[in-house]
Amino acid sequence: MAMTKLELEEIIEELEKIKGRHTELVSVYIPAGLNLSTVARQIEAEKGTASNIKSKTTRKNVIDALESISRELKLYKKTPENGMAIFCGNVSEKEGQANIKLWVIEPPQSLKVRMYRCDQTFVLTPLKEMLEVEEVYGLVVMDRREATLGLLEGKQIKVLRKMTSGVPGKTEKGGQSAARFARLREGLAKEFFRRIAQAMKEVYFDMPKLKGIILGGPVPTKEDFMKEGQLVTKLKDMVIGMKDIGQTDESGLTDLVEVSKDLLASQEIIYEKKLLEKYFELLGKGKKAVYKKRDIEKALKYGAVDVLILSKKLKKKEMRELSKKAEDISARVEIVSDETEEGKQFFNMGGMGAILRFEV
Repeated sequence: MAMTKLELEEIIEELEKIKGRHTELVSVYIPAGLNLSTVARQIEAEKGTASNIKSKTTRKNVIDALESISRELKLYKKTPENGMAIFCGNVSEKEGQANIKLWVIEPPQSLKVRMYRCDQTFVLTPLKEMLEVEEVYGLVVMDRREATLGLLEGKQIKVLRKMTSGVPGKTEKGGQSAARFARLREGLAKEFFRRIAQAMKEVYFDMPKLKGIILGGPVPTKEDFMKEGQLVTKLKDMVIGMKDIGQTDESGLTDLVEVSKDLLASQEIIYEKKLLEKYFELLGKGKKAVYKKRDIEKALKYGAVDVLILSKKLKKKEMRELSKKAEDISARVEIVSDETEEGKQFFNMGGMGAILRFEV
């Protein structure tokens, strides 16, 4: 079962402290969708390579670690949905004494990296990047002939949907008059805009973690879309920016993220401020908001929490316990910084709060 971000953060802290005496700590990353038998064959091959290690102690520790990984892989019928990361090696602090320990991680986000590494430290960068995934943004690139809908999760870009319009190029065909041909193209373009808007509704409307949508495309296509696409108000209000780019395929999504870095950086702070402003407003009215730990735990017990808000400055153990209870009732968990006045005020009030689905 995939672990939470807080659980992942805790295990990363544990793994970071481990230093091998020699290059005997093994890190294996298995991306989502990869056949486990492929990995099993690679591990067997690595045993042969490890037999050439000159140091008898290091050779034994590496081979023992690889055998532990092989046994672990046999317990799985297939790769977990998000992939998996396995870490194994000698963690003994006494020279000449072995203590082979193994960790298996099913991460909260889909792993894209395939890796085998034997070193004095575990390779943790791909997992650390997942801890940065707090913001989720919709990405839409379009022109009158093609559109691609995607999602930005931290540093990962996912393609969610590709669409084509059937709008012909500007060259006249079939002996039609220029005016009639232009009207035909315009009508098909408007219909395509409506299809894009419908696809956006299907993909983004009920996405709880979505913090904004960025549109990309040539001038004036994206502007025309906002006028003609009949995008529902909720999603129209979530459009945080429009950028001029030429590509409308998967590479266009990458280009869109690249030219939107400043916009994305400012949005995280804006999102936090709006969330806390809403929370303070509800708290001030004495309705559907609580801040004392006992009241939060009572609301969690009754399934009344809609959004659990925690300050980054809280103790990890406390954050983990409350987050687990929130996830058990499908409540959203938001971790906020103290980089804003609202964030500082929130931490000074205890650093925890909840927006409720109903009063308890």
